[in-house]
Amino acid sequence: MPQNKLLEDFRKLQSLLDSGATFIAFDTETTGLNSTTDRVIEIGAVKFDKTGIIDKFQTLINPQKAIPPECTEINHITDEMVKDAPVAEVALKEFSDFIKDGILIAHNANFDLNFINEELERAKLPQTKNKALDTLTFVRWAYPLLGKYNLQLMARLMDINVTDAHRAFDDARVCMEVFNKTLKDTASVQKKA
Repeated sequence: MPQNKLLEDFRKLQSLLDSGATFIAFDTETTGLNSTTDRVIEIGAVKFDKTGIIDKFQTLINPQKAIPPECTEINHITDEMVKDAPVAEVALKEFSDFIKDGILIAHNANFDLNFINEELERAKLPQTKNKALDTLTFVRWAYPLLGKYNLQLMARLMDINVTDAHRAFDDARVCMEVFNKTLKDTASVQKKA
């Protein structure tokens, strides 16, 4: 499976944003933690650049198998909610068209990228090779003394409104805001790069 190139020179992110690059903060909800045996049941994404939000993407996905109760407890997505949703092949084609060659951003990016690429492989679609940024790694670099870095904690510490935790679209929006706030907080470090 091809690996996405993770951006790790955080000092250059502001100049990348200023250059007009398009970023897509995204999140997935899944039936479990193993990308080879579990399935994506929701994708949410926010496309933005230096001027702000450009577009939004959200879809439930029919995993064609039952959603485990422990997953429903976390994300509140039920079998009934996904029964008429598109299957992964259709949803992932739309997601690929949405992201084009933008820079992907996710909190614990490898988790979401592995699920997306596994679903694309199952559907015999080209896997994403987009550059990607892991906000989890970014916030650990920017705020080394915090100790804990989960998305909901970062949102609380940054005074970011969370309206629907553990749903893909809201988590993607929160991820974008965490990225933007961290970028603002580290601007002086990045100007020295």
